Amino acid sequence: MNIKVNGKTEALVQECSVKDFLDIKGLEATSVVIDLNGHIVKAQDWEETLLREGDVLEILRLVGGG
Repeated sequence: MNIKVNGKTEALVQECSVKDFLDIKGLEATSVVIDLNGHIVKAQDWEETLLREGDVLEILRLVGGG
């Protein structure tokens, strides 16, 4: 199954949730915002939100600064 992640095609062996995908990539949930197909997905919904063929996922990293 193929999805787009931040503009790049990525192959997934099987369907997984947004949370599982972040875990696989080693990304901390507290430092990212997820946009799936043009809609922000709340962190509380990541476990139930499954990635499917053709999905477009944008992972936005939060960066502090001043």
